[in-house]
Amino acid sequence: MNAPQTPPPRPMPHVLNTYGRLPIALAHGRGCWVWDTNGKRYLDALGGIAVNTLGHAHPLLVPALQEQVARLIHCSNYYEVPLQEQLAARLCELSGLAGAFFCSTGLEANEAALKIARKYGHDRGIDRPEIVVYEGAFHGRSLATLSATANPKIQAGFGPLVEGFVRVPRNDLAALERVAAERPNVVAVFLETIQGEGGIHPATVAYLKELRALCDARGWLLMLDEVQCGIGRTGKWFAHQWAGIRPDVMPLAKGLGSGVPVGAVVCGPKAVDVLGPGNHGTTFGGNPLAMRAGVETLRIMEDEGLLANAARVGAQLMADLKQAFDGVAGVVEVRGQGLMIGIELDRPCGALLQRAADAGLMISVTADRVIRLVPPLIISADEARQVVAILAPLLRQFLSES
Repeated sequence: MNAPQTPPPRPMPHVLNTYGRLPIALAHGRGCWVWDTNGKRYLDALGGIAVNTLGHAHPLLVPALQEQVARLIHCSNYYEVPLQEQLAARLCELSGLAGAFFCSTGLEANEAALKIARKYGHDRGIDRPEIVVYEGAFHGRSLATLSATANPKIQAGFGPLVEGFVRVPRNDLAALERVAAERPNVVAVFLETIQGEGGIHPATVAYLKELRALCDARGWLLMLDEVQCGIGRTGKWFAHQWAGIRPDVMPLAKGLGSGVPVGAVVCGPKAVDVLGPGNHGTTFGGNPLAMRAGVETLRIMEDEGLLANAARVGAQLMADLKQAFDGVAGVVEVRGQGLMIGIELDRPCGALLQRAADAGLMISVTADRVIRLVPPLIISADEARQVVAILAPLLRQFLSES
């Protein structure tokens, strides 16, 4: 009698191929250091892409989250969530704004901001409201935020894009004034205070002040995307505070929960009542665990002086990088603010991701040729010097070979 045939093995399910990943799997972290599953240690100058505000396994955050998990992780927004009120009050206190909506990601926060702008326009009798956006912008990958974004590579294959966006150059007030004169349906300006994915390009203090004045004169909403540059990364709670202005709408995410997914849209008086019951919502946004992460993150940041640390260590890191690459052919510019720094090269440099990892350093490359450094805000002066000590020879060698 023949033995039964063994059926062929079924293919294992796998994660969709949406990320160009390095062959590294991280196992655990502590402070500004992480270890992979093979035991190799890395200095984390990426911070989960500006997410791990308090680094890894912070000794005050971990027990707070453990306590919250044992108490209540999630409940529906059908009911009051006291931690939402606590986090909203703190964000409003820090920003001078009036109210907050909570979601889970920066994309969702930006999507909500776009809905606020459109509803604001419709409430004023404008049937086809338009929103000013910028060259080099990145606001997310949903269809609306993708349309507001300025990267043709990530837009390719997803048309038709959402209409209603008018694009202008960075820091060019004359271009914006021409839009104001020619397009009566504009209702808002949507700007990253410091462009992150676009290559670490700050809006100038002068431009932000002029923009605030123009929006006031035109009755437009000023919407400042602080998803990446907010939550203390530049040395102030929000990057626009260096210009002494306040936005009408401010999306936040990334560093707000120190790794727990938290997004928020914080609104000033002109925008706080635009949305009402039924206009917007979320299942997971504002859940007790996420809100506890936000509350504890802000508290620990304040208690440990992390804004001052970001300003001080960021200034040292910037100065050391400029000194290390002064006169080096192929380095175009070192720019940024606080612990949000970009090193622009004159050529694509994606290969540096693996080279840096091999040398025990985690970085990212954005806009094809900008090395981005966004480490945890707890990084020490000594660790910042180690970043430069590892990166400088790697970059010089790369430039000499390519």
